[in-house]
Formats: sequence, structure tokens, C-alpha cells
Amino acid sequence: MNLDFSQIVPYIPFMLEGVWVTLQFVIISIIFGFILGSLVALVKISDVKWLKLLADAYTSIFRGTPLILQLLLIYFAIPQLTGYDISPFLSAILTFGLNSSAYVSEIIRAGIQAVDKGQREAAEALGIPYRPTMLKIILPQAMKNILPALMNEFITLTKESAIVSVISYLDLMRRAQVVASDIYRNFEPLLFVGVLYYMMVMVLTIAGKYVEKRMRASD
Repeated sequence: MNLDFSQIVPYIPFMLEGVWVTLQFVIISIIFGFILGSLVALVKISDVKWLKLLADAYTSIFRGTPLILQLLLIYFAIPQLTGYDISPFLSAILTFGLNSSAYVSEIIRAGIQAVDKGQREAAEALGIPYRPTMLKIILPQAMKNILPALMNEFITLTKESAIVSVISYLDLMRRAQVVASDIYRNFEPLLFVGVLYYMMVMVLTIAGKYVEKRMRASD
């Protein structure tokens, strides 16, 4: 077999730096997506029809178009339409955060609606306002049910983060491409970063199972 991993050894520190570069925008995107998704989910279960229509349209657009198209639109359209020279880092955060929030909103909405209606009715009978009812009674129960789905969304986001290489953001995938073009070999650097992606996903998977186990134990 025509393989020579010794050629990528000098580039290993360069590629390892890509782990933190990738995690930087993924973590921020996850937080942004979760907060925005939670707000959109609350709008979807509200009684304000025009807000519900806007939330449904938002979710439909971001779930119904390719992620790479959204990334390219944000990266190229914002400078063209506004004159603001957006950075690849900010483009990645906005794209992945907005996209993730569309999926997260559906997950949270389903989780809230899966909670027994009697919980809310009992809170109303006791005179507990809507916000405390949602924050202290409904959402904690919903979170226990939707945690696996949320972790799956975050894992998917981590894997799909590789597409930011198309806008020259120096994440793991882009660094593998840089190394490949420098040594004229593709398989070795791609395999190396593939192992790194797999390790990140496994860490997320183990962390998710641990958190889920702790939440189940607290029942």
C-alpha cells in the first residue's frame, strides 16, 4: 500500500490546533442555538398566531434548505448587501446557531407538549403564573425527555462543522486540506483528522450519557 504517515508528523501540531479552533465556534453555536431555539419553541406554543406563523416559517426555511447554502449566503450575501466584511468565524457561528436553533426549537416544543397537561392545569389551579410554571415545572420535566435528542443534534452539529472549510475557516477539515496540498497526499491527513473528529464525537456521546444518567437518577 502506498501509505506514508511519516510525512504528516511535522504537521500534527498544526492539525491539532484545529481541534480548539473547531470547538470554539461549535460551542458558541450550540449555546446560541439552544437559547434561540428555546425562545422559538416558547413562541410556537404561545397563543399569538402571527408570532407562531413567523416561528414556523423560520423553522421551515432553515430545516428545508442545505446548511452549506445557508453558510455561503451569510458569508457572501452580508458583505454584498450591507458592506460589512463578515469574518469566517462569525459566519460559522451565525449559520450553525441559526440552523441548530430551528431543530432545537422543534425538539423542545415536542418535549414541552409531551409533559402531562395535568401539570400545567394544577399550576393554574394553584395560581402559579405562566413563567414560573414553565421555568420550574414544565421545562425541567421536558429536558429530561429531550436530552438524548438534544445531544444527537449537538453531535450532528460537531460533525457538520467540517463544511466551514469551504469559506477558508481554518478548522480541522481545512487544515487537513492545507497539509494535503503541501505534501501532495490526501489520505493520511484526512484519516488523521477523521480520528480527531471521531474522538470529539465520542467525548460528547459519553458526556451526554453521563448527564442523562444523572438526570434520571434525580427523579
